[in-house]
Amino acid sequence: MLSVALAGKPNAGKSTFFQAATRADVDVGNYPFTTIDPNRGVSHVRTECPCLDRDRRCDSDNCRDGKRYVPVELLDVAGLVPGAHEGRGLGNQFLDALTDADVILNVVDAAGATNEEGEPVEVGTYDPTEEATFIEEEMDRWLAGIVDRNWESVERKSRSPDFDIDEALHDLLTGFGADEYDVTATLREMAYPENPREWTDDHRETLAEDLRARTKPIVLVANKIDIAPEENIDALRETDKPVVPCTADGELALRNGADAGIVDYDPGDEGFEILGDVSDKQAAGLEKIRETMAEHGGTGVQQSLNEAVYGLLDRITAYPVQNESKWTDGTGNMLPDAFLLPDGSTPKDLAYAVHSDIGEGYLHAVDARAGRRIGEDHELEEGDVIKIDSTAS
Repeated sequence: MLSVALAGKPNAGKSTFFQAATRADVDVGNYPFTTIDPNRGVSHVRTECPCLDRDRRCDSDNCRDGKRYVPVELLDVAGLVPGAHEGRGLGNQFLDALTDADVILNVVDAAGATNEEGEPVEVGTYDPTEEATFIEEEMDRWLAGIVDRNWESVERKSRSPDFDIDEALHDLLTGFGADEYDVTATLREMAYPENPREWTDDHRETLAEDLRARTKPIVLVANKIDIAPEENIDALRETDKPVVPCTADGELALRNGADAGIVDYDPGDEGFEILGDVSDKQAAGLEKIRETMAEHGGTGVQQSLNEAVYGLLDRITAYPVQNESKWTDGTGNMLPDAFLLPDGSTPKDLAYAVHSDIGEGYLHAVDARAGRRIGEDHELEEGDVIKIDSTAS
């Protein structure tokens, strides 16, 4: 399962985002370090289910009338403060929690209602663009420090006649979630001495920065848009980051309302309907959320997750089936499973995603939409429904 991490300074709204996106019960408070240990939960990205092309909807619990929700792990990391890479505010512990993440949502208080330490201030008195590069800078410095402290081991290995710098750096950085391809691709973009003993601090910092950008891409979540000055949102949009306006409070209210049967709302919808009786105060609150959603195309919580997975990580959704005509599994369930794969993946990649034994015994695959066999090197597309024949089936 892909891992999406929420990061940012204290009181930016990460825990509220997490609670809304996972429906998990977590501490939410207006004080620094509400979260200490990382919260882990399951959220979902949203896409169109292939069942929309059939005469009935599918059997998956993750499909709501053709809106397909695919599980991802969501990690809520405690608030980071300036100097986190030096250990300030338990920063090393919190940064270490990000190492397993595939992508990071940097939750920013777009209202400017908290200062750089995460302490409450008057709305609009702090410039949220100061946070646009905060997380990546702390992570870059933290990773550069790890590389620097362990560089002696690379130098020792370089004395061996079969020394391979790609392999040595992979051994050093594997704990950061970097695979061999990431390390090799990063080195190809760099100019560096062949002898590790000739590397400078600048070389190591460049390595850390490029590798972090490759392995931990970041989406800027401009939270609290319901109270944010418009100029703050505009300024965040002018940064060189993908930016998603968001109201985590609004999303949490709608999900609570949907659970209570008060509103008809599915995560990612651009609007909602009121179903039950509500008080004047509730009606006013819902109308405020409706206005915010109308301006920004939704609450932004689902959009943030989708931008991270389908946008930055460039994933597609593929659906393995056993019956290519009915799109069902062995027990007759229609489209029971969905897998997030890197763009450019093949039927054999899907087979391995289902199970390593299925991949190892791969024979051929059928495009269930087209009703024809496809080659092993065929590139899958979003929404493909695929039957895999394997010796392990």
